[in-house]
Amino acid sequence: MSAQIHPTAIVDDGAEIGEGTRVWHWVHVSSGARIGKGCSLGQNVFVGNKVVIGNNVKIQNNVSVYDNVLLEDDVFCGPSMVFTNVYNPRSAVNRQDEYRDTRVQRGATIGANSTIVCGTIIGAHAFIAAGAVVNRDVKPFALMAGVPARQIGWISEHGERLDLPLRGNGEARCPATGDIYRLVNDQVEQSAK
Repeated sequence: MSAQIHPTAIVDDGAEIGEGTRVWHWVHVSSGARIGKGCSLGQNVFVGNKVVIGNNVKIQNNVSVYDNVLLEDDVFCGPSMVFTNVYNPRSAVNRQDEYRDTRVQRGATIGANSTIVCGTIIGAHAFIAAGAVVNRDVKPFALMAGVPARQIGWISEHGERLDLPLRGNGEARCPATGDIYRLVNDQVEQSAK
């Protein structure tokens, strides 16, 4: 099954798009972009040249994925969320050689209208609430909210809030799947049921 590309989309020569990926209305994919299998790029999405997108990534409407952004498998980008790639932009100063890498690890969710400041790592299965501004690295399974974003809890791989303290040690079950999560030295570890 090849990629499905809407007639209004622009896919520059050289772009790699995996099978089963859907590219919707008014999307622009630049020539150096690499997009995996089974992805969905919603209306008015832009993907830069130096972008790598894994498999099964969902990018909702009005998101620009600029150069030096890496989205691992199963990442969700909510509507109108924002990536940056220059930390201190000025119109009169060319800083293309100062792009900072941003990495969103497997299974993370970035809520609608949130902003990810460049140079950060969003940990696996982390959840960034709508409207949050992330300006530092986020731990795996962390639930982040606010401006600037701060950790307000922990979340399961399934997307359910975990009854764990923010710091220290503890154990909780995902209310949806029954999977066990252990907080050990301020880091969450997932184990089977």
